[in-house]
This record gives sequence, structure tokens and C-alpha cells, in this order.
Amino acid sequence: MKKDIHPEYREVIFHDTSSDFKFITRSTMVTNETMKWEDGNEYPLVKVEVSSASHPFYTGKKLFVDTAGRVEKFNKKYKK
Repeated sequence: MKKDIHPEYREVIFHDTSSDFKFITRSTMVTNETMKWEDGNEYPLVKVEVSSASHPFYTGKKLFVDTAGRVEKFNKKYKK
């Protein structure tokens, strides 16, 4: 394996902002934010909009997620 070409693989906290659900796993995602976990250690924090705690497939609830106004973006882009 070549040295210094692989990203750092470490424990990261993922925070689902729509349901306020947090879980810790290992990832190579890079972030500047950190958060203290239940075990007292501080880990990098990655914020996500949808996870298994808020996704309609897993929750059985209908949820409309409109990130950054997709309809408005489309209308602005293709408006004549």
C-alpha cells in the first residue's frame, strides 16, 4: 500500500439536522466542526439532512424535503 495517499479513516459523529438524531461511525469525511460524544471524547461532526431516522422509507412517514428551493431554482434557470 502506498504511503500518504489514503484519507484518514476515523470515528465521526453524524448529526441528522431534521430529526436531531446523532450516531457515531467511522468515515473519511473531512470537517472542521467537532462535538463531544457521550463517552466524553471529542469527535469530528458531520451534519446531514436525511438519515435512517428521518427518511420516509425507514420511518413510514411522508416527509417533503426541499433543500435550497429546487422548484425556484428550476424556474429561475429556465425562465424566459
